[in-house]
Amino acid sequence: MASRLVLVIGDLFIPDRAPFKKLLTPGKIGQILCLGNLTDKETYDFLRQIAPDLQIVKGNYDVDAPNLALSKVVTHGSLRIGFTHGHTVIPPGDADSLLITARHMDVDVLLWGGTHKFEAYELEGKFFVNPGSATGAFSTGWFPDGEDPVPSFCLMDVQGDVLVLYVYQLKTDANGVENVGVEKVSFRKNSSVAAS
Repeated sequence: MASRLVLVIGDLFIPDRAPFKKLLTPGKIGQILCLGNLTDKETYDFLRQIAPDLQIVKGNYDVDAPNLALSKVVTHGSLRIGFTHGHTVIPPGDADSLLITARHMDVDVLLWGGTHKFEAYELEGKFFVNPGSATGAFSTGWFPDGEDPVPSFCLMDVQGDVLVLYVYQLKTDANGVENVGVEKVSFRKNSSVAAS
């Protein structure tokens, strides 16, 4: 299968506060993996316009979508990629619990949400990614005092056994000016993570 960009996004909650909308244009993204908490039809319709292949799992606030699965697995290249919202992982965001989830799903990469905070790391040959909240939605219990959520999402480019993750974060400088920063993280199956 040829390389295609995969959007990883979740915990949207506040659709009118979507700072990345102009970056997400139709025709450039082949698939969207949404980690839940869309919370409204307008956001669903917007994501559907970006890519025809929209895969969604149920978040803890997706009460109007009772038939959504709690987790799914897709394959890109030689990588099995599992995704879940994360509210079923106990304790939330715990590395050992996420590793158990990845083993249970038999995946090389596990995407999870719920914490509204970007994370990416490798553990025991598996790659773990939380794209954060695309709108910077507030979450209790995840941020130290004085630290605000940073809006973020990820794009994955998978070629064979290599996943290149592009992390988009809306950062505010000391003068209050917002800029989108992009970081790149690479993962090779049966290897390790490399950041640049």
